[in-house]
Amino acid sequence: ILSVYGFTLGFALCTVVLVNVVALGLALGLTGRIRARVTLRTVFVLPMVVSGIIIAFVFQFVFSHTLPAAGQALGIGALEQSILADPNLAWIAVVLVTAWQATPQAMLIYIAGLMTVPKDVYEAAGIDGASGWQQLRNITLPLISGFVLINVIIGFKDFLSTYEIIVGLTDGGPGTATRSVAMAIFAGFEDGDYAYQMANSTIFFLITLAIALVQLRLTRGNARV
Repeated sequence: ILSVYGFTLGFALCTVVLVNVVALGLALGLTGRIRARVTLRTVFVLPMVVSGIIIAFVFQFVFSHTLPAAGQALGIGALEQSILADPNLAWIAVVLVTAWQATPQAMLIYIAGLMTVPKDVYEAAGIDGASGWQQLRNITLPLISGFVLINVIIGFKDFLSTYEIIVGLTDGGPGTATRSVAMAIFAGFEDGDYAYQMANSTIFFLITLAIALVQLRLTRGNARV
């Protein structure tokens, strides 16, 4: 059971980091001076409206058949075996697919945050000779810190209880390499192990509550929304 908790917490942490980095990058690009911004925003939001189980089955086919076939055709040995069959690498596929679905929601929150930053602040920084990276680090991130915290909190809450994508993509395998706490609890209930899984559910709830309280404490007085 410790491995299940370890996978769930590690998966949630990795996915939160990946989602926020990608979502912030997309938000910065889609709020910049580029053509077809509205169209691109619509395209990037599409994964959010598709069912998680459908996404999982599509990517399961891609990882199990499309990529190995491409690897064989191109002579790329690393792609010839499905990543889903490797106990040490299957978690990467779970993180990537989950992040692909979750990024649009985080991106929309970041776009809303970026729209609250006054344009004259950037103009003044540009006049002072600040580079794009300096503006991002010293202006953008501090002013949207509240939105970052919102995405982190929402992400952890959602990823700790991820179920559909893991079931459709790996079904917790190979073996139990990608089995989450939610999967273990549901499987236990189906097998009639009610007492143990009720205790497991309580422990998981307390861990989730503790993480939420820590995140809530970090937001007090430090977030600008």
